[in-house]
Amino acid sequence: MLFTHRAQAGERLAEALRHLKGEDPVVLGLPRGGVPVAYRVARALGAPLDVIVVRKLGVPYHRELGFGAIGEGGVRVLSEDIVLGSRLGPQDIEAVEHAEEAELARQARRFRGDRPRVSLDGRTVIVVDDGIATGATAAAACEVVRAQGAARVVLAVPVAPPDAVARLGSAADEVVCLATPHAFRAVGEWYQDFSQTPDEEVVFLLARAAADPVSRPPVRTAEVEIDAGGLVLAGDLALPEGAGAVVVFAHGSGSSRHSPRNRSVAADLNRAGLATLLLDLLTPGEEVDRANVFDIETLAGRLADATAWLRRRELLPTGWFGASTGAAAALWAAAEPGSEIGAVVSRGGRPDLAGARLAAVRAPTLLIVGGRDSTVLDLNRRAQRELRCENRLVVVPGATHLFEEPGALDEVAALARDWFTRHLVPQ
Repeated sequence: MLFTHRAQAGERLAEALRHLKGEDPVVLGLPRGGVPVAYRVARALGAPLDVIVVRKLGVPYHRELGFGAIGEGGVRVLSEDIVLGSRLGPQDIEAVEHAEEAELARQARRFRGDRPRVSLDGRTVIVVDDGIATGATAAAACEVVRAQGAARVVLAVPVAPPDAVARLGSAADEVVCLATPHAFRAVGEWYQDFSQTPDEEVVFLLARAAADPVSRPPVRTAEVEIDAGGLVLAGDLALPEGAGAVVVFAHGSGSSRHSPRNRSVAADLNRAGLATLLLDLLTPGEEVDRANVFDIETLAGRLADATAWLRRRELLPTGWFGASTGAAAALWAAAEPGSEIGAVVSRGGRPDLAGARLAAVRAPTLLIVGGRDSTVLDLNRRAQRELRCENRLVVVPGATHLFEEPGALDEVAALARDWFTRHLVPQ
């Protein structure tokens, strides 16, 4: 099993943990790489998310050999056998513990800020990491969590070697692992993207999870008529209560407002507290002429006009989600001087059709392409080389152009949701 990135691994892991939803669990991510995985698990289970900060206590003359671990709240777990075998006295233990306590407190403040630690007393606690090599840190985390009052401890990871999973069975009440390959050398080999998770991402995800209510916000919907430079366009506006931003959908044909794929993605954004506007950039009569679908300049102008109309109605940070030639229109418009678009996402799009304007785009841009959509993937790679803004290209393995494969569109929605939340919602 190969994971695209930590977010996708989290989505898959969440499916394997759905049997715990009725236990009202708490989800804890091991920093740093475990937190993006845990974030997806917590969202899927409707559970609170926190970080589990543990520090291994290493034998002074052999730091790799741990004789115990410490956690927040003054929790300390010791291996008496290693303490005796290493001939460690009380002063040795105190010195190591004192040094690690300072780092423990620094990390907890850095990741959680002023928010209180989520209480674990009597709760089912799911400890999540992005993978396990030796299992030493995961075992220590489980022991610390149990000492902090957890009634039941579940360790959940996407990938680990079989022997590590077997050993961890004594540290947790249940171990959930999606893949246990025998040819295991390193966790990173089982991810297409295993780039380092920065502290800033951990802080952002924890803050976002803390701000999200467990229950989804009510959504107010309305059919609207949009003035786009004197032309009236039909649109569907969805406004979750307390929306922090709005995403306008752009497509190269008149079907975007009724597209089940776009509606599915929009619904996911609504559940995350993002408003959406689905609109038809072409009138039914214009759509008959296929050439209009590739008139990128006209589509871009209408998208900009529709966004200006929306801003007069809703004063929210705005992003654009483009599919097919709509992606080119979004990037064309984003390159205009004075464009205030906060982020752009392209799904199976044709950003290459924005041509030389790509270099002028300043909005953070995410390109999502199916792994089996080889022609469009090549065009997206070429377009990405022209971008000078913050950008990322994500390939969804096994997906074709319309992302009709099981789970493919869910991944698109999750990627878009995280990109827009990160770049549009004020923190």
